[in-house]
Amino acid sequence: MKQILVKYLLELIVARRIFLMAENNENKNDMLEALDSIEQVKVGDVVKGEVLAIDDDRQAIVGIKDAGVEGVVPAKELSTKPVEDINDAVKVGDELDLVVISKIGNDKENGSYLLSHRRLEARKVWDDIQKKFDEGEHITAKVTQAVKGGLVVDAGVRGFVPASMITDHYVEDLNQFKGQELEFKIVEIEPSENRLILSHKEIIQAQHEKAAEKVFAELQPGDVVEGKVARMTNFGAFIDLGGVDGLVHVSEISYDHVDKPSDVLTAGQDVKVKVLSVDPERERISLSIKQTLPGPWDDIEEKAPVDSVLTGTVKRLTSFGAFVEVFPGVEGLVHISQISHKHIATPADVLKPGQEVQVKVINVDPEHQRLGLSMKALEERPKEDENNNNNGENYRGRRRSRRNNNNRSFMNNAPEEESGFSMGDLIGDKLKDLRN
Repeated sequence: MKQILVKYLLELIVARRIFLMAENNENKNDMLEALDSIEQVKVGDVVKGEVLAIDDDRQAIVGIKDAGVEGVVPAKELSTKPVEDINDAVKVGDELDLVVISKIGNDKENGSYLLSHRRLEARKVWDDIQKKFDEGEHITAKVTQAVKGGLVVDAGVRGFVPASMITDHYVEDLNQFKGQELEFKIVEIEPSENRLILSHKEIIQAQHEKAAEKVFAELQPGDVVEGKVARMTNFGAFIDLGGVDGLVHVSEISYDHVDKPSDVLTAGQDVKVKVLSVDPERERISLSIKQTLPGPWDDIEEKAPVDSVLTGTVKRLTSFGAFVEVFPGVEGLVHISQISHKHIATPADVLKPGQEVQVKVINVDPEHQRLGLSMKALEERPKEDENNNNNGENYRGRRRSRRNNNNRSFMNNAPEEESGFSMGDLIGDKLKDLRN
């Protein structure tokens, strides 16, 4: 840098000596005109500069053309993009358009200036963005950072997207947008304050309106379509059907019980869904994942034939029995009379929800999706019950035998028809005796 200063000083000294040695006024006047032709450099001027040297890899030394003075361009002022190595940004001999930021030093003749190429680029970017704003055009920019309250984007200049203007639904983690290149509407622009406010939400809304018009015109209940899990809540998952989201309620995700959608689904997952209902006026679409899967009652006669023994879980109890799940989505009824050989007042006396039990299939009705189960059929009948049953049978047998014997004895002892007595006479006499 000292060598460059010496060079310019020598040039000025030589010029002055020539001026003093001029032999006539005409030569003096010519010299004055030559000196006056050197342009004066002012803050804010746009000038051309030639790179003369790179100083300590921190700044470029440039000679300002037609001014006879030099300036410095710090690495950070070379470009609107980050400069990691100044030697990759400029080389000796390069010519740059520069804006004068300030003057360094007090020497009016040999002063040095702080220059910037970045700010000149930014000025052009602001002009371009202003033009697009005036004409209602959109811009595309890359998200560089997620900060409290929104996103920072690189639009050639720093732009900011408030959280409420990112998309049309609440987003908990803004970091997911980092690195994405998105389309934005210009909401507010103020170059003098370096303020650029952008909105991606309005782009999303416009896209959704266009997509919704097409989807609601074509989609019908019963259709099976492909979608992508967009986001999840505690009550269900929203599926992107191509610009329009439909809801799969948590009860329609699987035939198995699902506590929350995130237990079985992930954001971005491709899924097949069945359309349950379409409401264009309210812009709502109800979907089901489980109805695209094989039904739990399909081939139930093969999975649970009569007399087969299955292991199940007690799901709920009623006054008349217990419902036991033997396959995901398949529940059968164990009637209270089929729970135990012993008398029980209610199923809750011996069973509780969540209990694992073994059951025997006693009836299968695929059409009505009913399954009859028995627990006592797998238990050995108590001996006392067998004795009671035998005693009962013997008692009933003796009573029937006695009745039959009495009838036979009565019929055997009945008078012959030719004796002159009839059954009516005998009964009549007996009735007379009873009256007396």
